[in-house]
Amino acid sequence: MTELIDLVLKLSQDLQQIKFQLQQFQKSRLERFTEAWIDGQDVMQTLHISKRTLQSLRDEGTLPFSRINGKFYYKLSDIEQLLESNYSHLNKKSNGSK
Repeated sequence: MTELIDLVLKLSQDLQQIKFQLQQFQKSRLERFTEAWIDGQDVMQTLHISKRTLQSLRDEGTLPFSRINGKFYYKLSDIEQLLESNYSHLNKKSNGSK
């Protein structure tokens, strides 16, 4: 009889773990769909770049995109990552001496 109780308890724990994993999976799927996207016009205005420069970033694979009916969309996180990867901090002395 105790073996049966132990088996039911183990099964209950396994079901709780599966339920938790399913909830985490659902949560991550929702997060993927709630990420902000902007169109090419907004990217050009934000980065102060031309249409041709934006096209070059796409063609080179530098900036991932999605295309729907001829209109391009970009994830804000990808634009942020592009800016971070090109960030340069130069230490220049203010008095000009070495």
